[in-house]
Amino acid sequence: MMTRLDAPDPARMVAMVQAAIAEDGARSDATVAFLDLGEREASATIDVTAGIALSGIDIAREVFRQIDASCTIEAPHRDGDRVAAGETICTIQGRAASIVAAERTALNFLQHMSGVATLTSRFVDAVAGTGVVILDTRKTIPLWRELDKYAVRCGGAQNHRRSLDAMVLVKDNHVRALGGPEALIAHLAARAADDGFVEVEVDSMKFLEQLLAVRVDRIMLDNFTPGQVGDALELVRSVRATRADKRVEIEVSGGITLESVRDYALPGVDYISVGAITHSAPAASMSLSLR
Repeated sequence: MMTRLDAPDPARMVAMVQAAIAEDGARSDATVAFLDLGEREASATIDVTAGIALSGIDIAREVFRQIDASCTIEAPHRDGDRVAAGETICTIQGRAASIVAAERTALNFLQHMSGVATLTSRFVDAVAGTGVVILDTRKTIPLWRELDKYAVRCGGAQNHRRSLDAMVLVKDNHVRALGGPEALIAHLAARAADDGFVEVEVDSMKFLEQLLAVRVDRIMLDNFTPGQVGDALELVRSVRATRADKRVEIEVSGGITLESVRDYALPGVDYISVGAITHSAPAASMSLSLR
């Protein structure tokens, strides 16, 4: 169980729940009105049908609070917990009309976020013991980035930059826009000591060798095979052997899957970034049932 997990910004969470409730028309549920459920009391549980890493329980709680503040939720698990198939993640007490009106919105948050956390946890487990850190990317659902990145943390990985203004990351199109690798090398050679953290994406051994001659803080090996990553690490080690001050972080990225990620977790690799954990995570399997 996690001992500390930075939660999403509360104001952002409240606003997202408000928008989702409005989108679903949950305050004017036609079926609830047709059935005239009135003040009938009910209880319900949300249960998982396959093992997950949980994320979104507090947001689900906020959904029920906004629909009907008299609803109460008891949750035996916290975000970041691993939950086995068949377990109950929360019990809801309140008006039946409120519970069924909030059901889909609450599940949408829980299933997506837990899906991201679960896929992330599988990548984290796959490199366990290597010292490699799994990172996410900016490949998130528009306007969902804060929740997607929170779900990644729930899965045991770390966040890469949150936005373009968070850090310098020079990618292939930046290099082309500047005029090519040589122009970038000249620009980096002129860096001031206080220019801050700079990461550069490379796509060839030649470009890597050029970069190692100047000051750069992290190098991203993009779309390298595991064998090519091994060759790149040998080159980095050879440069370090001649320059004791040359400590550059190594990140690997590009098309890495659960089946291949361990092959990339070589000694000398610090980070592996995986876009799939946010853009391709399947929804976690769970359901809400009235009792």
